[in-house]
Amino acid sequence: MSGTSSPEAVKKLLENMQGDLRGLSLECRKKFPPVKEAAESGIIKVKTISARNTDVLAALKENSSEVVQPFLMGCGTKEPKITQLCLAAIQRLMSHEVVSEAAAGNIINMLWQLMENSLEELKLLQTVLVLLTTNTVVHDEALSKAIVLCFRLHFTKDNITNNTAAATVRQVVTVVFERVVAEDERYKDVIEQPVTVQGNSNRRSVSTLKPCAKDAYMLFQDLCQLVNADAPYWLVGMTEMTRTFGLELLESVLNDFPQVFLQHQEFSFLLKERVCPLVIKLFSPNIKFRQGSSSSSSPAPVEKPYFPICMRLLRVVSVLIKQFYSLLVTECEIFLSLLVKFLDADKPQWLRAVAVESIHRLCVQPQLLRSFCQFYDMKQHSTKVFRDIVNALGSFIQSLFLVPNTGNTSATTNQTGGNTPGGTASAQTNPGILGMGGGATVLPAFEYRGTWIPILNVTVQGSAKATYLEMLDKVEPPTIPEGYAMSVAFHCLLDLVRGITTMIEGELGQAETDGQTMTETTLSPAQSSDQQSVSGQTDKELVSRAVWEEMVNACWCGLLAALSLLLDASTDEAATENILKAELTMAALCGKLGLVTSRDAFITAICKGSLPPHYALTVLNSTTAALSNKTYSIQGQNVQMISPSSESHQQVVAVGQPLALQPQGTVMLTSKNIQCMRTLLNLAHCHGAVLGTSWQLVLATLQHLVWILGLKPGVGGALKPGRAVEGPSTVLTTAVMTDLPVISNILSRLFESSQYLDDVSLHHLINALCSLSLEAMDMAYGNNKEPSLFAVAKLLETGLVNMHRIEILWRPLTGHLLEKVCQHPNSRMREWGAEALTSLIKAGLTFNHDPPLSQNQRLQLLLLNPLKELSNINHPDIRIKQLECVLQILQSQGDSLGPGWPLVLGVMGAIRSDQGESLIRTAFQCLQLVVTDFLPTMPCTCLQIVVEVAGSFGLHNQELNISLTSIGLLWNISDYFFQRGEIIEKELNKEEAVLQKQAEEKGVMLNRPFHPAPPFDCLWLCLYAKLGELCVDPRPAVRKSAGQTLFSTIGAHGTLLQHSTWHTVIWKVLFHLLDRVRESSTTADKEKIESGGGNILIHHSRDTAEKQWAETWVLTLAGVARIFNTRRYLLQPLGDFSKAWDVLLDHIQSAALSKNNEVSLAALKSFQEILQIVSPVRDSEKPDTLPAINVSVPVVVGAMTATSLGRSFMRTDSIGERIGRYNASEPPVITDEIEDLNLWWAAWNTWYRIGSESTKPPITCDKLTFIPSQPFLTALIQIFPALYQHIKTGFSMDDLQKLGVILHGAVSVPISSDASPFILPSYTEAVLTSLQEAVLTALDVLQKAICVGSENMQIMYPAIFDQLLAFVEFSCKPPQYGQLETKHIANAKYNQIQLFAPAEWVALNYVPFAERSLEVVVDLYQKTACHKAVVNEKVLQNVIKTLRIPLSLKYSCPSESTWKLAVSSLLKVLSIGLPVARQHASSGKFDSMWPELANTFEDFLFTKSIPPDNLSIQEFQRNESIDVEVVQLISTEILPYANFIPKEFVGQIMTMLNKGSIHSQSSSFTEAEIDIRMREEFSKICFETLLQFSFSNKVTTPQEGYISRMALSVLLKRSQDVLHRYIEDERLSGKCPLPRQQVTEIIFVLKAVSTLIDSLKKTQPENVDANTWAQVIALYPTLVECISCSSSEVCSALKEALVPFKDFMQPPASKVQNGES
Repeated sequence: MSGTSSPEAVKKLLENMQGDLRGLSLECRKKFPPVKEAAESGIIKVKTISARNTDVLAALKENSSEVVQPFLMGCGTKEPKITQLCLAAIQRLMSHEVVSEAAAGNIINMLWQLMENSLEELKLLQTVLVLLTTNTVVHDEALSKAIVLCFRLHFTKDNITNNTAAATVRQVVTVVFERVVAEDERYKDVIEQPVTVQGNSNRRSVSTLKPCAKDAYMLFQDLCQLVNADAPYWLVGMTEMTRTFGLELLESVLNDFPQVFLQHQEFSFLLKERVCPLVIKLFSPNIKFRQGSSSSSSPAPVEKPYFPICMRLLRVVSVLIKQFYSLLVTECEIFLSLLVKFLDADKPQWLRAVAVESIHRLCVQPQLLRSFCQFYDMKQHSTKVFRDIVNALGSFIQSLFLVPNTGNTSATTNQTGGNTPGGTASAQTNPGILGMGGGATVLPAFEYRGTWIPILNVTVQGSAKATYLEMLDKVEPPTIPEGYAMSVAFHCLLDLVRGITTMIEGELGQAETDGQTMTETTLSPAQSSDQQSVSGQTDKELVSRAVWEEMVNACWCGLLAALSLLLDASTDEAATENILKAELTMAALCGKLGLVTSRDAFITAICKGSLPPHYALTVLNSTTAALSNKTYSIQGQNVQMISPSSESHQQVVAVGQPLALQPQGTVMLTSKNIQCMRTLLNLAHCHGAVLGTSWQLVLATLQHLVWILGLKPGVGGALKPGRAVEGPSTVLTTAVMTDLPVISNILSRLFESSQYLDDVSLHHLINALCSLSLEAMDMAYGNNKEPSLFAVAKLLETGLVNMHRIEILWRPLTGHLLEKVCQHPNSRMREWGAEALTSLIKAGLTFNHDPPLSQNQRLQLLLLNPLKELSNINHPDIRIKQLECVLQILQSQGDSLGPGWPLVLGVMGAIRSDQGESLIRTAFQCLQLVVTDFLPTMPCTCLQIVVEVAGSFGLHNQELNISLTSIGLLWNISDYFFQRGEIIEKELNKEEAVLQKQAEEKGVMLNRPFHPAPPFDCLWLCLYAKLGELCVDPRPAVRKSAGQTLFSTIGAHGTLLQHSTWHTVIWKVLFHLLDRVRESSTTADKEKIESGGGNILIHHSRDTAEKQWAETWVLTLAGVARIFNTRRYLLQPLGDFSKAWDVLLDHIQSAALSKNNEVSLAALKSFQEILQIVSPVRDSEKPDTLPAINVSVPVVVGAMTATSLGRSFMRTDSIGERIGRYNASEPPVITDEIEDLNLWWAAWNTWYRIGSESTKPPITCDKLTFIPSQPFLTALIQIFPALYQHIKTGFSMDDLQKLGVILHGAVSVPISSDASPFILPSYTEAVLTSLQEAVLTALDVLQKAICVGSENMQIMYPAIFDQLLAFVEFSCKPPQYGQLETKHIANAKYNQIQLFAPAEWVALNYVPFAERSLEVVVDLYQKTACHKAVVNEKVLQNVIKTLRIPLSLKYSCPSESTWKLAVSSLLKVLSIGLPVARQHASSGKFDSMWPELANTFEDFLFTKSIPPDNLSIQEFQRNESIDVEVVQLISTEILPYANFIPKEFVGQIMTMLNKGSIHSQSSSFTEAEIDIRMREEFSKICFETLLQFSFSNKVTTPQEGYISRMALSVLLKRSQDVLHRYIEDERLSGKCPLPRQQVTEIIFVLKAVSTLIDSLKKTQPENVDANTWAQVIALYPTLVECISCSSSEVCSALKEALVPFKDFMQPPASKVQNGES
C-alpha cells in the first residue's frame, strides 16, 4: 500500500477526486440538478477534509459515505456516460481503500440496480472485483449481494459478459477464501477454546467462525446447494445456475484452499455432509448406464451420462481424494470404487478414457496409494481399494485387447467371424506395415491375437498430464483416438510400479540405515524379513513393513497379469524395455521384502518371455500353477497369465534345439526373447541377493536359453559360443552373433558377482544350481545325447569366485558333484562333474587363503575330502580324472600337503584290481612319485599308509609289472625307514604320546595294529605284514619276489627292532605267513596250466598251480628256517621259544608230508638247517668223541646271510668233511647249539611223525597215489644220525621200535619207473641206493652207540638184529608197500616203457641191500653172540629162521648170490652160535632153536625149487659141493655132540640124512646127464654120515642106538615101497617105457641097497640089530620081482644089488643055536 499512501499519491488522489466531482457536476448540470448540487458539496467536503486532517486517507474513509454519495446518485441517473464516470471514480476510491463498510454497502446496492437494468455490465464486474480485492470491508449480506450480482451477470445474453462474469466469479470466490487464509494467519497465535460443531440446523450462521471464515462458509455451502439444484441460503437473489460452472467452482476452491477445510471443523463438516453426497448423487447416471443395453430392458428410461458433468465430477473427485483423503476416508472409498467401475468395458469409451486419466493422477502419487493401502486394504472389513485399482487397470488393458468394437450382443460373433470393418482393416494392414521393410518406420504398438493398438506418446514419465479431463469447453463427448486409453493405462502401470518401488525402497533404505545405527547387528533384507522380532526394529518400522508388504501383495497379481500381457503384445523395443524394467523392479522389491510368491511370479514372467512360446519348462509351469489361485476374471475369462500368442511379429534372431528329453525339432528365439534374457541376467546380476529360491527359475531359464543358443562350457566353467553336438545345428543371425559374446560375458559376470552375495543368498544360488543340475541329469539318463552342462559349469564358476569363503559352500557344492553328477551314467555329464570337482579342489589348494592352509588344517582336509570321496565311484573316467588331479596336486603342492597326506594316499589306495589297467597305472605313477620324492616331507604317521598303499598295488592282478615294481617300492621304503630310523622313531613316539593321552582322556584303549609294540616297530611290522600278504598272492612271480624281499628286509634291517618285537615278527608275520602258504598250497589246483599268458611256455615242474605254490612254500619255509637259525641268539631268550620251535617243527612236518616232492625235500633241508646239523661242537668237547659216520648231508638251502654281528655260518657237504674241519687248528665261532633237551626231543618227535606218515603205505591205490621220492626219504633218514647224537642219552627201546618202523617203511617205498634209471643201477650190478645206505648207516650209528653205551643200552641189540633180519628177508620177498602193485625191476625195463605212459612203480632191487644187511648181521653176531641179551632174546634162532627163507628158496631166490651168501652166513653163525647153544643147553634158552635149525637144513638140502634149465654142469657140481659142506658141518659140529642136543633134533637129522642118501636127484636132467645130476656125491656123504652115526661104537645110551636103528628101518622100508611101486607100474604100463623120473628113482634105490649091504658087512656085527638084518633080507623077494623090467639101466643096477645077497645064503642053523644067540 505504500504506493497509495505516499504524500504524492494522496495529493494526486485529492486532485482526481475533485476533478471527478467537477466533471460530474458539469454532466448533470442540465438534466439532473440534485446530482450537480451533491457533487459541488462533495468538492467542498473533500477540501475541508484535506485541510483539516493530517491523515487525509483515514478522514476520507470516515466520511466515505458522504464522499461517495454524489457518485452513487450519478449512477442512479442510468445515463451511460455519467455512470461510467461515477464507476471510475468509485473504483479510484476503492483502490485507495478509502471506502467504509457503509459506503461499500451503498455502492453494492447501487451496482445491483445497475445490474438489474443491464447497464455497464463489464464495468460493474470490474467495480465489484476492485471492491472485493482491495480490502475486506465488504462482509456478509453485502458480500453475498456482490457475488450474486456477478453470477447474475454470468447468465446474460452477451457472450463477453458471460465469460467475464465467469472469470470474475472465480476470482471473487478465490478472494473470499484468501481472506480466510489471511484471517487465520493473523489469529494463529491466539489459542481459542475449541468449540464442538453440532450438526448445525441453522445453516445461515455459524457463530463460532470469524467473519471472513463465516463468509467463505456461507458461500461454499450455497455453491453446494446450487449444484444440487436447491435454493441458496446466503446468495439471495440468484436466478439461475449451471451445474458445470458450480462444479468448476467447487473444484477450484477445494483444489486451492485445502487447508481451510482441513483446519476448520465447520468446513470439514461441509465436505462430508454436502460435497460428497452431492458428487455421489451426480454420478448416478454414469453408474447405472450400460452401453448397448436397450431401453426395453429397464422400465424407466435411464439418464445418459453427460460428458461435461461427468468429467467435472471426476476432477472434483480427484481433488477430494488428493487433498482430503484423510478426512473423507469412507467417501473416498466410494469414489475410488466408482472410478474403478468406470473402466468397465460396457461404459462409453470417453468415460473410460477420462476415468483412466483420473486413475493416472492417483498413480503418480505413491504416498497417496500407500494411504489407500493402509486405510482400506489393511482394514478388516474394507474394500481392497488399492488392489481393485490395479486389477481394474489390468482388466481394462485386457478388455482393450479382447473387445475391439463397442460391444453389443454380437460381440462374440464379431470376434470369431471377423471384426468390424475398421478392426479388420487394422488387423490386416498391420502385418503389412511390419513386413514392408524398406523405408517405412514401424509404429510402436501392441498387438495381440489380431488386435493392433498403437502406443501414443501421451505423457512424460512420472506426470499425469490429462487430455480429456481438461476439455472443459466441450459439451459433446470427444472421439478418443485409437490406442489413447491403452497408452494411458500402460503409463499408469509404469508410474505405479516406479512410484511404489521408489518410495518403498527409499523408506527401506532409511529404515536399514536407522536400524544399523541403532543396533550393531546389521541385517540383510532377507534376514530381517525372516526375523521380524530382531531388536532394534521399532514398532514404527514393523508397521511400515506391514504396509509395504500389503501394498505389494495387493497389487502384484494385477500388475503381473497386465504386464505379462503387454510384454507379450509389445512390438516396440522401448515399450518392451519399460515393461521388463517394471517386472524386474517389482521382482527385486518383492525379493527385498521377502515376498516369495510374488517375487517368483514376476521372475517367472520374465523367464517365460525369454523362452520361445509354449516352451515346455517345468519349473515355470509349476510356478504358474501355484499362482493360479490368485487369478481373477473379466467377463468370465480367466486372465491370470495369457499364454503368449504364437503369431508374434517379432524378428526371429536364432533357431536352436530345445533342451528336452525328446528333441522336438527346433525352436526360434526372437529379439524380444533376447531382450528378456538380458533383463533376466540384469535381475540376477543386480538383485542376486534377494532372489533366494527363485534362482531356480532364473537359472533354469538361462540354462535353456544357453542351450538353444548353443553356448557350451569351456575351461573354468565360462560358456563360450560353440557348435551344438547333434541335430540340426543352431542357426544364429548376425544380430545375435554379435550379442552372444556379450551374453556369455554377462553370464560369467553374473556368477562372478556371486562373491558379493551374502552367505544365505549364496546358498540359495548353489541350491538352485544343484537342483538344476539334477534335472539336467534326469534328462540325460538312459541316452547318450549331449547333456546340458550349464549347471555344472556354473557351479564350478561360482565355487571358483567364492574361494575366499569356500568353507560355507564347499559341502553342498562338492556333495552334489560327488553324489549326483560324477555318478551319472552319461559320460559327458560325469566328465564335467569330475572336471568341476577336481578344478575346484586344485583351485582351493592353490588359493591364497587367510589364514593360509598350512595353519588351517581343517580347511585343507575339507578341500581334499571330496577327492577321496571320488574313490567310491566306479566309473573309470572319473577315477582317471581323480588320479590326474592327485598327480597335479602332488606336483604342485606335494611339499605342503601335511595332514592331507592320508586322504591323498587313500585315493591311490582305493584303486581296485578290477578297475582297468590305465587307472591302476596312473595311480601307481602317483605312488611312485610319492615314494621317490615325498617320503621325507610327509608326517611319519602317514608312512604306514604308504606301506599299505604300496602293498595294495602289489596285490593288483591287472598288471604283473606293477605288482613287481610295487614290491620294489616296499624295499625302497624299508631302506628309507632304515636310513632315517632315528628321526622317524622320534616323531612317531611323540605322536604316540599325544594319541595315548587322548585315548586316556576318552577312557578308551589306544587302538592300532600290532599294539603294544613301539610305533616305529609297528611300522616295520606293517611293512612285513604287507610283504607277507604279497607272499600269498595268486601269481607265482609276485609271491617269489615278495618272499625274497620279506626275508631280505628282515635279514637286513631286523636288527633295528626291539627285542620284544621279535615275538610279533615270529608269530604275527612269519608263522601267519607259513599258515597261509601251507593252506594255499594244500588247496591249490592240480589242473595243468597250458601257458603262462602270451606265448610263454611253462616248464613242466611249474605247470600246475600246485607246483607253483610248492615253490612258494619252499621259499617261505627256507626263509623262516634261516631266520630261526641266524637269529637264534635273539629268539632264544624270548619266553616262548620252545612254543615257536614247536610251531616251526609243525610247519616243517606238514611241508615234509605234503604230497609234493619239491616241498617235502625242501622241508627236510630246512629241518636240517634249524637243527644246525651244520653247527660245530664247543671247545670243551674233543672232536674225536664224535662218531665218525660218513653220511652225506644235503646242502643246506642257500648260503646263510652273514649278519652285522659277525657270526658266520658255514655250509658243509658231509659229516665227514665237517669232522675234518673240526680238527683244523681254529674252530669256527658259532652260536651255541640248542642246549635244551626238550627242543631236541621235539625235533625227534617231528622227525618220527614225518617218517611214520611219509612211509606209511597208502590205503587205496590208483595212478595218483603219492609215493615219497627217494631223495626225500634219504634226506629224512640222514637227519637221524645227527639228531641221535643229541638224544641218545634218553633213547629208549620204544624209540628204537619207532625208528625201526620208519627205516623199514622207508626202504619199502618203491620208485616210479621213470625215475628208476637215475636211482637204480643197471640190474646186473649189485649196488646199494643212497637211501639204503642211509638206513644202514643209521643202524650202524646205533649199534656203535650201544657198543660203547651203558649196560642198559645193550638190551637194544636184539632189536637191531630184528631190524637187520627184516631187511635180509627183502632178498627173497621184497617188502609190499600197501596195496601198491609193484613190478619187479626186471619186468619194468626202461627201454620198454613207452613215453608218457602213467608211471609204474618199480620195486627196488633189494638183493644187494639184503645181502649187505646179512653181512652186518653176521658181523654183529660174531661180536655179540655171547651177549646176555642176544642169548636171552633168541637172536640165533631168529637168524636161522630168517636164513631159512632164502635157503629154502634156493634156486627160486631172486638172486643166486643170496642163497649162497645165506649158506655161508649160516655156516659162520653156527660155527659161533652152536658152541654157545650147547653151553646154555641146560637153560633151555635154545630149545626152540633146534627144530628151526633142523627145518632149515631140511629145506635147503631138499629144496623144492628146480634148478634153472641153463645151469651148467660145472655150476651144478659147485652147488652140490655146497650141499656137501652143510652135511659135513652136521657131521662135525652137531652129531658128535648128540648127547647135548635134543633127541628129536638128532632124529630129524638122521631122517634127513637118510632121505639124502636115497632120494636126492633132481628131476629135470636130460638122459645124457643123468649120471652126473644124481647128486651122487651128496647121497654118498649123507649115507656115509648116516651109517657112520648109525653104527658108531660110541653109542653111549641105548637111546642113541635106537635113533640109528630107527633111521635104518625107515630107509629099508622106503626102499621096499619104491620097489613095490615100480613093479606095479611096470606091469601096468605094458610096452610103454615108464617116466624118466621113476626109472631114476628105482636105480637110486637099488644103488642104495647095495651100498647099505656093503656097510653092514663092514660094521661090527654086535652093532647091527637082528631086526635090521631081517629087513634087509626081506628085500630080496622084491628085488627078484624086478627082473622082468625092460629098462637096461634098471637091470644093470639090479644086478649090482642082487650080487651082495650071496653072503646071506647060508644053510639054516639049528634052532637051539639060534635061540642061544
